[in-house]
Amino acid sequence: MVENKQDKVLEEERKEKERIEVNGKKISLEKLIKGYKKSKKEKKKRTQNKKLEIKGVQKYTDEQALKPYQAELIKLQNHIEETGQKMIILFEGRDAAGKGGTIRRVTRYMNEKHYRVVALGKPTEEQKTQWFYQKYIQHFPQGGEMVLFDRSWYNRAMVESVFDFCTQKQYDDFMKGVKGFEKDIVRQGTIIVKLYFSVTKDEQATRFERRKNDPLRQWKLSEIDMQAQERWDDFTKAKYKMLKQTHSGSAPWTVIRSNDKQKARLEALKVILNSVDYKDRNEDLDYSLDEKLGISGAREIEIMEAQRAKNGKFIG
Repeated sequence: MVENKQDKVLEEERKEKERIEVNGKKISLEKLIKGYKKSKKEKKKRTQNKKLEIKGVQKYTDEQALKPYQAELIKLQNHIEETGQKMIILFEGRDAAGKGGTIRRVTRYMNEKHYRVVALGKPTEEQKTQWFYQKYIQHFPQGGEMVLFDRSWYNRAMVESVFDFCTQKQYDDFMKGVKGFEKDIVRQGTIIVKLYFSVTKDEQATRFERRKNDPLRQWKLSEIDMQAQERWDDFTKAKYKMLKQTHSGSAPWTVIRSNDKQKARLEALKVILNSVDYKDRNEDLDYSLDEKLGISGAREIEIMEAQRAKNGKFIG
């Protein structure tokens, strides 16, 4: 009993020594540490909430900035329907370059009856025996309709050639014939818009990492995506050859720098709106492209050739 009392006294004396005076009050060190940890945790939570709030406001602001141009897309769509014109928009580019998000912004307010989004999978055994363009042609627009291809026949120039999914002859035949194929489509009255979305290697890696860790995005990550970083230079060479041989007056390429998704979406909307002379166009809007973000295929070829001359290889 005596020992227990002595132990209690010593324990009280120890606690008293550990007490620290704060604002005229003595607080135990243990309580002070707990209070500090709690305060730090609450501060971290407030900071996270603030970041989410800022992000939410920014996203809302970004979406609002697109709306005037999305309203113009409705006018463009109405014009195509009324005049019986046909329009094809190709969305090409590296994996995680922002093609899908841009397509959603393009079509968000449009009449679903007069546009289609086409995203074809790998060819079936039957399709492999057909004329290469056959599986695409069956999805072409009828009069008054717009078709958006989320990847197109240019798969042959990029993914198929890089991963040897086609023979060298098949690749060569495609590269020799695609300009004539598109010229014929345009001559027969179809408008073609070709967009290539371009991200940097670091940004692509960041987006892949986000896909890996976000259960809502994991479905986007394919086996091809996993190799995209390793085959970066191969894709860059394929991109150069594609632009060099398939950029034409009748079906030109526009390269969209898409590290900043919001700015890339706006540039893409402008390119589409500038491709058709539709009625009731809102002349108060700025339809000019940002020369650093929306670049003609011819200019991109010049830039890539300058990179190669300076660095001994293409950058991206």
